Amino acid sequence: MLESCSRPELVAEITLQPVRRYGVDAAVLYSDIMLPLKAVGVDLEIVSGTGPIIARPLRTTADLETLRDLAPEDIDYVGRAVQLVVAELGELPLIGFAGAPFTLASYLIEGGPSRDYAKTKTVMVAEPAFWHELCNRLADISAAFLQVQVEAGASAVQLFDSWAGSLSLADYARFAQPYSARLLERLGSNGAPRIHFGVGTGELLGSMAEAGADVIGVDWRVPLAEASHRMGDRYAVQGNLDPALLGAPWSVLADRVREIIRSGAAAPGHVFNLGHGVPPNADPDVLARIVDMVHAEAVELRRAARADGMVA
Repeated sequence: MLESCSRPELVAEITLQPVRRYGVDAAVLYSDIMLPLKAVGVDLEIVSGTGPIIARPLRTTADLETLRDLAPEDIDYVGRAVQLVVAELGELPLIGFAGAPFTLASYLIEGGPSRDYAKTKTVMVAEPAFWHELCNRLADISAAFLQVQVEAGASAVQLFDSWAGSLSLADYARFAQPYSARLLERLGSNGAPRIHFGVGTGELLGSMAEAGADVIGVDWRVPLAEASHRMGDRYAVQGNLDPALLGAPWSVLADRVREIIRSGAAAPGHVFNLGHGVPPNADPDVLARIVDMVHAEAVELRRAARADGMVA
């Protein structure tokens, strides 16, 4: 995975394939949130069926010496890949992305994926000075990673805080949100719209929005209208079809797509998407039908929902 992400021509081809096949409205750069950590010297690999594995987890202040700043030349292949993609896309936008500090920190402390993030949470509350320094460094690394993508031509960026949903609202506000805010603030001057997404973050949406993004990604657990209510009407939303429903009969799935579009009309803007990633067993033809339906019906469904005030 990480090797393929460092080959610009291959990155460009993989990024462009969904655009060619489905006619979607934007491309998402083929990359991985762990790539900048690998680039600054963290000893890690991505194991098939498992995820990122860290050879030497970081848990003490001394361990932070191995986590240096990310320089543009460390990831020159990312900039080249973005340039190749943008040249092919023309007017179609490219979305770059990076991992949020909390999610990256959880991998570095746990040594890999976790079910309960026990080690991460223990370090977080027991070693606040270490946690603060770690997350500040990660915020700066991810910001530099995104800045390279924007300067090479990415039109927007997305921040993934995949595991923030494991936190209570109070802990998120104290131990995660400030570092995402630091990252997003660093990107504010470049003018690229910023998307902020997490999994299981329904209770955190208000605090996530306050971190400073323009669009908030919402997984399938909270209706978009309710999500917009929790955040206020300043933010566009992204989401939020449950990926598990892709195997349902088309008539059922189509109704759910329409329902999501109507609910998203409560927000000032809506990027229709899944509530998380595409499952490996998803039928590509179903994905194509969803794209076609959104293109054919979304504008009218959204207009009617806003006109009728029916945005539940």
